[in-house]
Amino acid sequence: MSLPLRDFYIPDYILVPDSEKEDVSEEPTCPVIVFVNSRSGGQLGGDLIKTYRELLNRVQVFDLGEEVPEKVLQRLYANFEKLKSEGDKLAEHIERTLRVIVAGGDGTAGWLLGVVCDLKLAQPPPIATVPLGTGNNLPFSFGWGKKNPGTDHQSVKFFLDEVKKAKEMKIDSWHIVMRMRTPKEGTCDPIAPLELPHSLHAFQRVSSLDSLNVEGYHTFRGGFWNYFSMGMDAQISYAFHSERKLHPEKFKNQIINQTTYARLGATQGWFLASLFHPSSRNIAQLANVKIMKRPGHWENLHIPHSIRSIVCLNLPSFSGGLNPWGTPNQKKATERDLTRPYVDDGLLEVVGFRDAWHGLVLLAPNGHGTRLAQAHRIRFEFHKGAADHTFMRIDGEPWKQPLPVDDDTVVVEISHLGQVNMLATRDCISKSINDPSTPSAASHHGDEDSGDSEDEWEGGRKKFGAAETFKLPEDIDIAHLS
Repeated sequence: MSLPLRDFYIPDYILVPDSEKEDVSEEPTCPVIVFVNSRSGGQLGGDLIKTYRELLNRVQVFDLGEEVPEKVLQRLYANFEKLKSEGDKLAEHIERTLRVIVAGGDGTAGWLLGVVCDLKLAQPPPIATVPLGTGNNLPFSFGWGKKNPGTDHQSVKFFLDEVKKAKEMKIDSWHIVMRMRTPKEGTCDPIAPLELPHSLHAFQRVSSLDSLNVEGYHTFRGGFWNYFSMGMDAQISYAFHSERKLHPEKFKNQIINQTTYARLGATQGWFLASLFHPSSRNIAQLANVKIMKRPGHWENLHIPHSIRSIVCLNLPSFSGGLNPWGTPNQKKATERDLTRPYVDDGLLEVVGFRDAWHGLVLLAPNGHGTRLAQAHRIRFEFHKGAADHTFMRIDGEPWKQPLPVDDDTVVVEISHLGQVNMLATRDCISKSINDPSTPSAASHHGDEDSGDSEDEWEGGRKKFGAAETFKLPEDIDIAHLS
C-alpha cells in the first residue's frame, strides 16, 4: 500500500469481527469508512467504489446496494467495544478519530445522517458527502461542491486529503408529522412518482403500535435535514422524478437533468402561473400557517395571496446551490427580528415564491425569495375542501399528497429534533452560530432545547429517528434514491 493512504487505513480485524489481528506500525491520522450508492451519478457510483477499494482496504468501502449502513455501523461499533474491553489501543484510537464518507445524492446522504442520528453512538463520526446526485444541496452547503466528482486515483486522493483537513460542524435535524381523519372512501397515503412500491422513504404512515398513532386518524411521519417544501416546486420535482423513472436512460448527467427541470417548469405553466393555475392552489388558500418563535407561543404567519410555493429551509442551498433566504441587511434584520441562516440554531427559514420567474431571481446577486419568517416550529392547518391534493417534497424527494375533502383536521407540523456532526471545508457557505468567526448572533431567538409544553405531538418528536423515518425498507431498489 502506498504510504500516503496509511493515514486513512483501517485493518481487517477492526472491520470484520473475529478476524485475525494484524500489527499496524503507525496509527492512521484520519481513518475513514466509505459508503457509496452505486446507482447514483450514472456509472460514477460504481467507478468510485472501484477506485476507493484500490486505494484503501477493500473492507472499508461499502456498496449501499449490497449492505445497509445501520448494519455496518452496528457491527463496527459493537466490535469497537469488544476490542476496547481487551485493551486494544488501536480500536480506541480509530473509534475516536473515525470519519465517514458517503457518496450519492441528497437522499442517500440524508439516509446516512438519519442512521447515525438514530444509533445514538457514544462517539458519533462526522460525515463528509460526495456529490453524486442532481441537486447536491448537502455537499454544496458544506463545501464539497455540487458537480459530480472525478473518479480517478488523483481526484479521490485529493478528496481524502480534504476530508483529513475538514472541520466539524453540527447540523439540525427536523421532524415532520401529518395527521388527518381516516377518509370515508379510498386512501390518503402519499403517492410517490409513478406509485412505485417503496420509492418513497422519507415520509410514511406510522404503524398501529407507534405512540403517534390515533384511532380514527391516519398519521404520517418523516424527517429532513435540508428542506420541506409544498406547492409549485414540489409539483415540478414530482414530474421530473416521474419522467426519470419512465426513461432512466435519458438522465445520465447533471446538465440533462437540470435542463429537464427547466423544461417541465415551462410546460406546466409556472412561468405564467396566474393564467394556468387556479388561485385555490396558492398556499394561503390551501392552509393557515402558524409558527413558534419562542417556546409555547404559536402565532399566525401572514402568507401573501400570490405565494404558490413555500419552502422551510435549514441549509443555505436549495435546487442545486441556490440560496432562497440570502442574507438580510442590518436594517431589515433589525426591523423584522431576522438573523443570518445558521445550520445549527434550531431555526428554519420560511421562504415563499410566486412563480417560476420569481425563482429565477435567485440567480441574481443578492437575489432571494419572499422572506416570511424564522421559526422553531411550523404548523400547516389545511382548510376544509380547499383541494383534493397538493404536492410536497422533503430533501429532493417529492410526492403527491391526497387530501380528504370533508376533513377540517388535516395538520402538518414541523419541529426541531436534534443534531448530527458534519465535515465541512474551511470556506463552506454554511455557518454555525457557535463559530466565533461568524457575525454576532445577538438577535438569535431560537432555543435548541425548547422546553415546549407537552402536547399530542411531543412524544413522537422526541422518539424520531432513522428507525421510523430515514430507514429504507429492506427490499428497496436504491436506484429510486437520489
